[in-house]
Amino acid sequence: MKKILIVDDQQGIRLLLNEIFRMEGYDTYLAASGSEALHLFEEHEIDGVLLDMKIPGMNGLEILKEIKQKKENVYVFMMTAYGEQDIIKEALALGAMGYFTKPFNIFEVLQEINQVLLPSKTKR
Repeated sequence: MKKILIVDDQQGIRLLLNEIFRMEGYDTYLAASGSEALHLFEEHEIDGVLLDMKIPGMNGLEILKEIKQKKENVYVFMMTAYGEQDIIKEALALGAMGYFTKPFNIFEVLQEINQVLLPSKTKR
């Protein structure tokens, strides 16, 4: 079973993504802060990360850098409510696979994550 870490300071978004990905068969881990995200990332063999750009205590780019230092081949997708192209470009340069702008279509997020983490499931 693939493991996904969902990092967002908004509880509603964490819970919605958690429900959708659990129904899809993922093991999910939820974090509301950068330190919590990094702790969960170290404790579990995470395959994919959905990471909000704006997190209390650390920003998404800082968390992305630390995650990529620990496990370079992990798939990270950024989430942002802000259309800041320079930050998005930096995240992609640091190794993020892509990004989603809030409000996003949850099923598009799921489809894109599945294409990376469960490629056989998307080839029906």
